[in-house]
Amino acid sequence: MKPVKKKAKVTSLSKKRQSATESGRESSGQSRIRKDGRTASQTSFSDMDLSQWRDYDHIETDSLWLFDGRGRSDGHQLDYHGNCVPQILTQLLTRFTKKQDVVLDLFLGSGTSAIEAMNLERQAIGVELKPELVEYVREKLTEQGKDYGVQLINGSSADKKWTGKAIDRALKKLDRDKAQFLFLHPPYADIIRFSEAEQCLSNAESTDSFLDEFEKVARLGFSKLEPGRFAGLVIGDKYTHGELIPLGFGCMERMNRAGFKTKSIIVKNITGNERGKGRQGNLWRYRALKGGFYIFKHEYVMVFQKPKS
Repeated sequence: MKPVKKKAKVTSLSKKRQSATESGRESSGQSRIRKDGRTASQTSFSDMDLSQWRDYDHIETDSLWLFDGRGRSDGHQLDYHGNCVPQILTQLLTRFTKKQDVVLDLFLGSGTSAIEAMNLERQAIGVELKPELVEYVREKLTEQGKDYGVQLINGSSADKKWTGKAIDRALKKLDRDKAQFLFLHPPYADIIRFSEAEQCLSNAESTDSFLDEFEKVARLGFSKLEPGRFAGLVIGDKYTHGELIPLGFGCMERMNRAGFKTKSIIVKNITGNERGKGRQGNLWRYRALKGGFYIFKHEYVMVFQKPKS
């Protein structure tokens, strides 16, 4: 019996040594390769090598994001009211996508997501309601030499039938069946009127109707997103008739109704992303003191995941 026990101890010690060796390989960057081509220290949704996790100190992992101003390099510019801060796309796409993944943006606007997707060697499909804005983005991408991996669609993202088919055609051109990341930056209800079109969410008659239309967009995005992958929503709240309307949490609820699971709620400052508000600072401060409210200095970046099954 003694030799048997000795052998068992050697086997156990061997396993411990093997485990320690593998752990040492990962911490030193020598990661094992899986059958699907990933290393043991890579996720299925990102190119980041977590054996070198200390090298990603530029990637936010906290729920408070403070940016000094809107990035205006690598093709980005403050050329449209309400356009998204590109640093948000940098953070989300680096964490939740891989090179050549398809980013689907259902509120394209001035094309921030498409530009940043190309900067990071991703592909993009953008849906925008205003035809003149689609052409503007197309020209901008062409001038920057970033139009080869982008498909632009002029249509309503709440129209599941027509726009859904257009997205399918765009995915086919990019040799994909589904998108790998969904990005949503809708109007904050009627704070800014983006279009005269009836389908524009900024023209919704009430908060409930805005959320109903947003849910249609969320459901379309859900149907075109690959299972297990992520979605990012940028949204803020609003005041109306002396009452705070929590658009952010209303949209989060509608994302959940569409099938998404909430992963994170991030608070981001909006300093440097507004136009022409500097001169009105004192006026808004006076109104806040008089009306008993606080001036918005933040918006939300909400992260969701589509279940794998």
